[in-house]
Formats: sequence, C-alpha cells, structure tokens
Amino acid sequence: MRADCLVMAKPAGPRCNLRCAYCYYLPKAGMFPSEPAPRMSDALLETYVRQRLAASPGPVTHFEWHGGEPTLLGLPFFQRVVELQRRHRPEDRRVTNGLQTNGLFLDEAWVRFLAREGFSVGLSLDGPAECHDAFRTTAAGEGTHARAVQAFSLLHRAGVHCDVLCVLHARNVGEPLEVYRFFRDLGVTYLQFLPLVMPEGGGVSASTPSPEALGAFLCRVFDEWVVRDLGRIVVQLFDEALRQPSLLPHALCIFRETCGEVAALEHDGSLYACDHFVDPEHRLGNILEQDLARLVSLPLLESFGARKRDALPRQCRKCDVLTWCRGGCPKDRIARTAGGEPGLNYLCPAYLRFFRHCRPVLVRLAAHRRAGRALGTFTP
Repeated sequence: MRADCLVMAKPAGPRCNLRCAYCYYLPKAGMFPSEPAPRMSDALLETYVRQRLAASPGPVTHFEWHGGEPTLLGLPFFQRVVELQRRHRPEDRRVTNGLQTNGLFLDEAWVRFLAREGFSVGLSLDGPAECHDAFRTTAAGEGTHARAVQAFSLLHRAGVHCDVLCVLHARNVGEPLEVYRFFRDLGVTYLQFLPLVMPEGGGVSASTPSPEALGAFLCRVFDEWVVRDLGRIVVQLFDEALRQPSLLPHALCIFRETCGEVAALEHDGSLYACDHFVDPEHRLGNILEQDLARLVSLPLLESFGARKRDALPRQCRKCDVLTWCRGGCPKDRIARTAGGEPGLNYLCPAYLRFFRHCRPVLVRLAAHRRAGRALGTFTP
C-alpha cells in the first residue's frame, strides 16, 4: 500500500437518517438499487481490517469510518470492529479510529465506548440553530440542531477528541462572527470549515455561497481567531495556511499538488479513487477480488491524482498563491474552458482573497515559531 494512502470506509454505504439538502453522497444510493439498507457484512469487515493492517506501513494504522451515517449500524458493529482490529494487528502496531457522524444516535453507551477505545469523532454542526437547521433536517423536515449540540456536549464531557465540521453554505456564510463565536462559546477546540459547492443546471445551487461571501467570511473569522484564539482553537484551514510559510507540506489533500491519497471503500468492498468520485469511471476494484494494497497501487489511482496538477488552468500556474492552494479540490472545477477542459475552481476568488489576506500575518507567525517564541507573545 502507498504509505500516503488513507481509506475512508463507508460500512453503511450512502444510507443516512437525515436528508440534508446539500448532501452529495445520499444520491449514491442509486448505485445500489437492490439494497434498501446497505450494510458491510461481517466477512467483508474482517477482510478489510486484515488487509488494511497487513498493507499499512505502521507503526500506526488509522481507520476512518464515514457514510452516509455509520452509526446506523449500531454500537455492536463498532465493538466488532475493535475486536477484529485486536485480533489481526501485529504486536508492534497501534490502531486508531476516526468516526464521522451527525451525532443523533450518540448516547452515554456510545460515548463510553468511543472514549474507552480512543476514537476521534468528527461531528457535523453548521453553527447556530437557524444556520444548522436551514439544511440539516430529518426526512420529516425537522431540525436537528439541539440533538447535534447534545452529542457534542456528551463527547466533550467524556474527553473524546471531537473535530467539528461546519459546512459553509448560503445561510451561514453571511454571519462569520456569529457562527465562529457560537463554536467558541460551545467549547469547540478543533474546527473545520467546508465550503459547499453544489453544481446545478450548469451553475451552482441556491444553497452554494458566492465566492465573494465565502472569502469575506474566512477573512473575518481569521482576524478574530488570530487575535483571540491562536493556540486555543485549531481551525483546519488556518493551520493548513500556516504550513506554507512554515515550509511544511500540506496535510489536507485539496491543497496538495496532487491528490489520490484518500480512497473510498463502499459497503460492498468496492474501492474508489476518492469520496467525491464514487462512480464507475473511478472504481479501482473490489477488495474481495484484489488485495487492498494492490488496488491502491494501480496506475489508475496515480493518474487520477496527477490530473489535479496536470489540468491546472494557465491562470492558476501564474497565481501568486498557487503554492498555498494548488488549485483546490478538482471536484470544484465545475467551469469548462472553450476546449472542454476544467477551468478555474469555483472557490478561486475566495481562496485568492483569503490567502492574500492572511499571508503577511502567517509569514510573521511562522518566523515567530521558528525563533522558539511562545504563541502568547505573538502580536498580529
């Protein structure tokens, strides 16, 4: 297995208990029309655990569990996950697990298990109730904010590492300080902002924020964070931006020169080049037919990753923040040139504004850290 390739496993497939208006994965249910309730079998689960451990370079093997909503499978499924990991892991190997969830099924029993087994949890929460409930609803159209906040409180009290994922959409992007301060007041210490880009009818949906609004949001939150919360709250995007002047490689795939480092494993054993490219064209194979290590070494995955760099528009190649964003995620290059090739990333104006805005401060911050000075003594 490529040492840099992670696997995002989807044991419940695209099945979910919510009907978020902006969900990009729920429509994948159409790929499995004969399975109204997709579920990874015990035999396939054991095959995956065994192959992942055997192919991982170690000394730590990380498992990521995503969906849909993986907690639909119930706590016993993940108790079985841990049992299989202990059975098959080499003596010198440490295993870690990450779980991405909407949090609605989390209760005391779930949280005790997650804390005991050292799981890290990604929790979807889009800010205050009016922002969150605008899109994150049940099938009956009911809001889910109160239950998501309750899940965070349970995780926080139990000491479970919780990374909150906030989708930036047309409803919350206009309220940068209200959204950010909500998370700070809640006690969030690890925060991801995920800009929504939802193609529709040759353009984008009404739920997609404009790049101008998104750029303004990121700049405003950055200004608040760097003055008040530097060293106390980790904001993934700001942490990534700091890597460039710190001469560190990007950790987040969307800002790396090439991608193809996070494959997606569906509940039936099919492996795809990326979570955002689960389609026949990007199917690598099935781990029941070919070993996982073999599949992630296929030229198809390498060429998929290289296209991110090779298909960069000419305008990107001359951009002064190219090494900061590397053209962003290929899924967001929704425009096309006259020749039919991918054009600029939809988020380009937002990233351009944000990286130019934060760059002077982060260059000084990187020098401050290299000099061994405490973060508390840094003046933006």
